[in-house]
Amino acid sequence: MSNNEKYAVIIGAGPAGLTAAYKLLKETDYIPVIIEESDNIGGISRTAVHNNNRMDIGGHRFFSKSDEIMNFWMVLMPLQGQPAYDDKKLGVEKKLAEGGPDPEKEDRVFLIRRRVSRIFYLRKFFDYPISIKPETIKAMGFARTMKAGFGYVRAAIFKLKENSLEDFYINRFGVPLYKMFFKDYTEKVWGISPSKISADWGAQRVKGLSLMKAVWAIISKPFKKGNSKNVETSLIEEYYYPKKGPGQLWETLAGEVEELGGKIIINTKVVEVKCENNKITGVVAENKDGVKATLSAEIFFSTMPVKDLVAAINMPVPKDVAEIASKLPYRDFITVGLLVDKLLIENKTKMKTLGNIVPDCWIYVQERDVKLGRIQIFNNWSPYMVDKVDDKVWIGLEYFCNEGDDLWDMTDEDFINFAIDELVKINIINRSDVSDSVRIRVKKAYPAYFGTYKQFDKVKDYLDTFDNLYCIGRNGQHRYNNMDHSMLSAMEAVKAVKGESDKNAVWNVNTEGEYHEKK
Repeated sequence: MSNNEKYAVIIGAGPAGLTAAYKLLKETDYIPVIIEESDNIGGISRTAVHNNNRMDIGGHRFFSKSDEIMNFWMVLMPLQGQPAYDDKKLGVEKKLAEGGPDPEKEDRVFLIRRRVSRIFYLRKFFDYPISIKPETIKAMGFARTMKAGFGYVRAAIFKLKENSLEDFYINRFGVPLYKMFFKDYTEKVWGISPSKISADWGAQRVKGLSLMKAVWAIISKPFKKGNSKNVETSLIEEYYYPKKGPGQLWETLAGEVEELGGKIIINTKVVEVKCENNKITGVVAENKDGVKATLSAEIFFSTMPVKDLVAAINMPVPKDVAEIASKLPYRDFITVGLLVDKLLIENKTKMKTLGNIVPDCWIYVQERDVKLGRIQIFNNWSPYMVDKVDDKVWIGLEYFCNEGDDLWDMTDEDFINFAIDELVKINIINRSDVSDSVRIRVKKAYPAYFGTYKQFDKVKDYLDTFDNLYCIGRNGQHRYNNMDHSMLSAMEAVKAVKGESDKNAVWNVNTEGEYHEKK
């Protein structure tokens, strides 16, 4: 680093870190240096590749209610309209947007995708979010439907004080629907009862969504045109998707950052944060060979887990802050990719798909007799994710766990066999149809809203005492952000560096109404 230039150290090469670097290069005279612990670009939004088949880690729809984010994405990756679904013909047509690139000839392109996500419960499909339609009533049965209806009416009249996520869901759906479609799945994701999780999670992830809004969306659909900004994100029917998965966009952005003069250092971990007089003066970074180096800079952006950031600070941290940070909970993630000849579940919808598989991007598995949380069907995200898309179905099985528990510590072979057995058990595949598999583990994928999280403001206030430190992104703010939230936090941080905003605006991303989304 030259003494004549101004540097910014950015910890993490995910959506927030890369966005901060790009905006600094475009709008300031700081040179960003990104330090990334792994050898991947994009964080949990990366695309993993196994034998020419691509996996989206967690599933990422590219849609935002922020025009700034949508424009940012469109500059990086042009949009075209293939494949678009033609409801009248019930088929798939190539509809190239005017002037748009053809994905058969070019790689750097967004596809327009139809969003289909359903719940698998009682070995049947239900709408997600749950809605009252003839198909739903038929699948639930008369008794369950009546019970759910009376439960919803009661919840609409007698509102609970929202002290927990359980209260949040009951107020919007009633007790019977909550127990059928939310309780067990939420426990799979977080490992504890929704009654012990802060209602903040619901406020940030599902905002005003309720059974009534889901029903109204169906009724009003024929009368609405074009603008989806006022529609709950869970009800939005189309989204953009990079041809080769979400990581393609972040790899493109990383290339732009380096071309503009920024630096990205991979396989290197920040192990110490040096502080003096309410400022960060530098970080000690250690590469995979154990070699350490100190990087000094004028400003610092952190997307590393708050727990790890506080532990790395090289000065005495207030005892209560250190204790709260050390006990902040996270949920870890395992995904298994399976290449199969076919799925046993049939496409009984009116939507045509390549190979006539079910049209879902992902399926929420609500069944209580398996630990499986969600199934992704990568063929439906993008046909270019699958090497032999005409002959094979490439799926991702998603599990939620804690680092060091029984699921996490299983060998790859044992876990893959366990996952296959669960799919066979719920009649999704035949074991004999599996031709390839891979297992991927992700640490601290989900910042959790229980335990010491209720005291998180003390940690936030402490970190804000460092004038030149900006905490951004999902783990950097211990907030269950989507990609656009993480990017917006980075953009607000750069505005703060320029004197056009402040740290409150950075922390307020995904707490104000216009930012609320649900994946």
